[in-house]
Amino acid sequence: MQNQRILIVDDESSLRTSLFRVLDRKGFQVITANCKKEAEAFCLSQQAFDFALIDLNLPDGNGFDLVERLKIQNPKIKIVIITGCGSIDMAVKATKAGVQDFLTKPFDMEKILLAVDQNLSLTSNLQKKQTGYGLDAIIGSSIQIQNIIKFIKTVADSDSTILVSGESGTGKELVAKAIHYNSNRSQQPFVPVNCGAIPRELLESELFGHVKGAFTGAIANRMGRFELAGEGTIFLDEIGDMNPSLQVKLLRVLQEKSFEPVGATKTVVAKARVISATNIDLEAAVERGQFREDLFYRLNIIPIHVPSLRERPSDIPLLIQHCIEKFNRTKGKNITGVSSEALQILTNYGWPGNVRELENLVERVTILKGQGIIEIPDLPQRYLKVHSENTEIVENENLNIPEKGMDFNTAVDSYENSLIMGALEKTGWNRNQAAILLRLNRTTLVEKIKKKGLRPPDEDIEI
Repeated sequence: MQNQRILIVDDESSLRTSLFRVLDRKGFQVITANCKKEAEAFCLSQQAFDFALIDLNLPDGNGFDLVERLKIQNPKIKIVIITGCGSIDMAVKATKAGVQDFLTKPFDMEKILLAVDQNLSLTSNLQKKQTGYGLDAIIGSSIQIQNIIKFIKTVADSDSTILVSGESGTGKELVAKAIHYNSNRSQQPFVPVNCGAIPRELLESELFGHVKGAFTGAIANRMGRFELAGEGTIFLDEIGDMNPSLQVKLLRVLQEKSFEPVGATKTVVAKARVISATNIDLEAAVERGQFREDLFYRLNIIPIHVPSLRERPSDIPLLIQHCIEKFNRTKGKNITGVSSEALQILTNYGWPGNVRELENLVERVTILKGQGIIEIPDLPQRYLKVHSENTEIVENENLNIPEKGMDFNTAVDSYENSLIMGALEKTGWNRNQAAILLRLNRTTLVEKIKKKGLRPPDEDIEI
């Protein structure tokens, strides 16, 4: 790593300084420039660079102008372009110019570090192959997470579609990236599309592109995400939010391996692998007529379910420590750990926002605390309130243990039955609402209900 040289070209002095400090601490040789002319001078006077981070809009020219010069100096150089106003057309141009990645401002330091990590193997195993990238980012020692990692290794090289399910914030895109970067498509683009964030009337154009004059405002041909992905991977996040008419077109792409841009008559071959994700029960959506059954089966050839954080509490301490290290690095703080009392509260918390909520909490506490050990008073009030409520429930329970003793497993099972039945009765046997009350995944609750044979008291029993 000591021999790897990085060039940073950006006219924002604060960004250059932050990047220099972080990468210098990692052992890289970092050179910074504030304009195109200064960067070109470094190219002429010094040895070749291994990695370059270049702002697209420089005071004295275009960042793309530097790419060719750097490529001549070192054909194997990895280059990332950054800009304050990105577009698909710009990303396509960057890809054609031989740029590895294209980042849009504003972004946090972690995104830059991930780009460096991907291209220069910033992790401890610097010589590992690209096929290993992404798995180390999935944090957890629980059996659920270890099974997911094994499953990713098994299916990564398959061309079959994959449907990643799980609650919001569980890390579905992280799993999708791990699949891509552990596959034989790892050198090709990974193109994410949030189907729920793009207006429905624009999503078709975003996915498949359009030709000039196809609709009002279409002043030029535009390449869609499917074509931009090439032979890589397109990740369709929140696929359950896709409108029915577009579901038909996506089904045709999966069946025919081709599509037409909006307003075009020419067919384009679809070569990208499709990974989709959802935080809703698509099978239930099919039953309600809100999602096409044939599309569901096309997407769900290989299903992967990412468990909620409350289903794998043993991973919470690992995730907290991982986040502390990340934010110490990116925010310049010195948090040394979490007290056992605070850690117990966080481990017992239900985490409705899952890993995303945990990450946000640790970032907030790290910034406010600054240094030292995170204690109970450092936690926001809502976490302390939930802990107090749960403690009160346990203390109010009548825990009379007979003199002759009792069967522990039977008692636990009985208590679990009481909790589930109580939540179901309180919500009128609405399983979704009951799962929220118990902070359980809906699928987990349904499985427990079936396994235990629980049913409403007025339901007829078949003999």
